[in-house]
Amino acid sequence: MKRQLGVGMLTSSNKNKELFFGIDGGGSKCKAIIMNKDNEILGTGISGPGNPLHGFDQATNSITESAKLALEDAGLSELELSDIVAGVGLAGVNLPVLFDQMAAWQHPFKAMHLATDLLIACLGAHDGSDGAVMISGTGSCGFSCVDEQQTIVGAHGFPHGDKGSGAWFGLQGVKQVLLSLDGIVPTTLMSDVLLKKLNCKDDTDLVEAVASQKATYYAQQANLVFDAAEQGDKVALAIVDEGAEYINSIARTLLTKNPPRISMIGGLTPRLKPWLADDIKAKLEEPISPPEVGSVLFARQQQAKQSVQQSA
Repeated sequence: MKRQLGVGMLTSSNKNKELFFGIDGGGSKCKAIIMNKDNEILGTGISGPGNPLHGFDQATNSITESAKLALEDAGLSELELSDIVAGVGLAGVNLPVLFDQMAAWQHPFKAMHLATDLLIACLGAHDGSDGAVMISGTGSCGFSCVDEQQTIVGAHGFPHGDKGSGAWFGLQGVKQVLLSLDGIVPTTLMSDVLLKKLNCKDDTDLVEAVASQKATYYAQQANLVFDAAEQGDKVALAIVDEGAEYINSIARTLLTKNPPRISMIGGLTPRLKPWLADDIKAKLEEPISPPEVGSVLFARQQQAKQSVQQSA
């Protein structure tokens, strides 16, 4: 997507009608963009976690803050917040109770079109057309939209779900380090790295450091698992193989829906993709646009539907 400079020159006559917010709220961060009718991104803002599963107030604050930061980046006033339509895709709202809670939010936008992070990721990856995506970031899941039929695989949340995600890899790493320190599993390169990173002397310190931590914290430990696996560490290799096979299974399930395209997205993608099965890697296509662009595409679709209904 193009980035246009000097947008402070926009006139009030066009900015209200032609601009859209595209917002992608996940477990680690919330990203907002402002896009014009020519698909140029005018401003970007990033704030804290945007998954209402981990707190409604935190999610709504992150959405608002990211939008304000995008306005600032675009050279626009915060006062424009209420003049711009927003497409908002969020993790967690695949659960009906959270969708209803977010839909009832007294948002600050001109209008808000709410969707799951899965739908906006798919729309962005395939330029608004049918397709499928596998997501591996803080959490993990699969999603396809073919002939208006949506299929979700996973998306059950951490720690009871989200296998093959950053949070899952980090948690498995911590578990195996503790077992290694107890002498139950072989010595692993991950032990010294993790203890040093978290400023711990032994297993007791480590337990105190990780107790009651959230998904985002564990996701921050995922890279050390891949670092160790790439050095041939057997304990780390077993973790990576198990996580990769789960993502392979998601892909194979999605492919039964015959999507025209399938992509993999999420912050863990560069580390995890090389470990997937060759037949799966061969089918993966690069996403066309990121999820926040998918939010804009979704908002435009919904606005167009409303216009047709109002004119009928």
